[in-house]
Amino acid sequence: MLKTMKKQTFTLLIAAIFSLSLFAQKEDPVLFKVDGKPVHVSEFNYIYSKTNGANADFSRKSLEEYLELYKRFKLKVHRAREMQLDTIESLRQELDGYRKQLADSYLIDKEVTDKLIAEVYDRTKKDVDISHIIINCSETASPEDTLKAYNKITEARAKLVKGEDFSKVAMEYSDDKSKEKNMGHVGFITAMLPNGFYDLETAAYTLKTGEISKPIRTRFGYHLIRSNGVREARGEMEVSHILVRVKDDADSDKAKMKIDSLYKLLKAGANFEDMARTNSDDNLSADKSGYIGFFGINRFERAFEDAAFALKNDNDYSEPFRTSIGWHVVKRISHKGIDPFNIAKPGLQNKVKNDARFELARKAMIERIKSGNNFTVHEKVLDEFIASLDTSFLTFRWKPSEKPSEKTIFSLGKDGKTSLGQFEDYLGRASRKRIRMAGNTSTDEAVRALFDDFVEEECLRYEERHLEEKYPDFKALMREYEEGIMLFEATKIEVWDRASQDSVGLADFFKTIEGKYKWKQRAQVSMYSLKPEAKDKIDAVREFAKNNPPNKVLTQFTEGETAILTVREETFEEGRNEVLDKMKWMAGELSTTEEGRKDQGLSFMKIEKIIPPGDKSLDDARGYVVADYQDFLEKKWIAELSKKYKVEINQKVFDSLVKK
Repeated sequence: MLKTMKKQTFTLLIAAIFSLSLFAQKEDPVLFKVDGKPVHVSEFNYIYSKTNGANADFSRKSLEEYLELYKRFKLKVHRAREMQLDTIESLRQELDGYRKQLADSYLIDKEVTDKLIAEVYDRTKKDVDISHIIINCSETASPEDTLKAYNKITEARAKLVKGEDFSKVAMEYSDDKSKEKNMGHVGFITAMLPNGFYDLETAAYTLKTGEISKPIRTRFGYHLIRSNGVREARGEMEVSHILVRVKDDADSDKAKMKIDSLYKLLKAGANFEDMARTNSDDNLSADKSGYIGFFGINRFERAFEDAAFALKNDNDYSEPFRTSIGWHVVKRISHKGIDPFNIAKPGLQNKVKNDARFELARKAMIERIKSGNNFTVHEKVLDEFIASLDTSFLTFRWKPSEKPSEKTIFSLGKDGKTSLGQFEDYLGRASRKRIRMAGNTSTDEAVRALFDDFVEEECLRYEERHLEEKYPDFKALMREYEEGIMLFEATKIEVWDRASQDSVGLADFFKTIEGKYKWKQRAQVSMYSLKPEAKDKIDAVREFAKNNPPNKVLTQFTEGETAILTVREETFEEGRNEVLDKMKWMAGELSTTEEGRKDQGLSFMKIEKIIPPGDKSLDDARGYVVADYQDFLEKKWIAELSKKYKVEINQKVFDSLVKK
């Protein structure tokens, strides 16, 4: 049995960040050298901490054990490089494939997703009190109506900036139907706001108290908000409540008297859940003893929210309070604050990726790549290409030029020139996009839209090619995987293949450990199976089988060409068969009859022979012996490498790592 070693095993040993050029020698001293090649403290510390996790106590014993392990690893890597395994084409292709796969997601995660998640998480720690004005204007509004709405919101903002009362301006300008109740004061909000309101959320969390935002466009129109202050986020409260509903003004006093009497009973020791179940007018929660569950801000009326969040301790309940639907007493069950980042991150990640802010941030990243790398479009080349096209461009008939043009269509970076031929090749690959544009898009508009997509794709590729320069941890991952691939291949050549293919060496090795693997007591058994239609013969079969070998039993119970009985012989080691282990281990013993679950056939087994304990042969224990031989060859290999390559340890540097 060959040892199953996956390439990922090696990556656990080499996840150090190799940003060695960033450190002076005294800042990142050399811990040891292998054949003159340095291994720095930063590398060793990182991998030691990562591999050992909570057990990385930096004790002398722990460090010495890991240093020995890491020395062996570096010896193998050095040998792999000497064997030039890093030049093998198949391994280079594997590494290139891994890099592309990693880079595709790495850049977006680092530049977009991770930043947005961190931003949202930081925002969820605060609730922001805002006032709001909206001028309705749909996304499909005419330019004239859009300009009219913009001018109106600008006019409102000018009044606010001059110091006019926000509520007065809101009542005069806002199209928000709720202004009659709140006069433009929304109250506290928290991130994330619904999809499409990222700019509004950003304004709310970045404005200073009293500051008025610039006009903010959403799919509903133009908005203005004012920040009225911030507070620590309320989180979520888990509550139950009792409701006495108020049907009309005449019913108000009666409802108040009832809630007061219920409150007095609670104060006297009555059970809240029993009271809610028998007295609450909230049909949805009464059957659940008043249980509502968890809720955050802005789900219920402000009076209900304030009363619930004012409760300081679990099982506290409020005094009676009024909302638009009646009188309540609310009980706090538990309070849930903001989760730690590592717990909140997965949920935020899904929300962020499905929110319009993700695409906005991705576009912003593209623009940053352009502006930071001298992006220049050669407009004349693009215009001439568009002019050369006819109506077939938006059909499946269009094909790129047979001889790709080498004219530069845009430049990116110091030497990054992208040709018209490359753009045409992209257009050929983007046939579905082209064809979908037919009918409602002109050729000019289609080409320019596809050109923008092509530029985005090339900008991402450009940035991905420079990830190692920008992100030391990406560089570490790539080196990690490269060394893992080489080490896997070297170990395969030097150990695994030899162990499985060297039959002479394996036989010689087995002689040195002969007797290590032994058989326990074994039983050679005959396993009889009788078909369901012959169940009535089971007693006769068992009786005959007791004193006869399997071939005679089969002959005795064969009816013409129909085989009603089958038998197979097997040998079981003690402790390996549940039925056999319940029997007395003696030749001639029969097990009880068992009925099959699927076909209702009957079966039993007979012990034909007991084989006493003994040594296993090479064939018997081959899998275990091959595994032992692998260990032997690996130790031998390490010994040879240790003799061939000099390992120098800086003891003073090592001692400085010991903390206890």
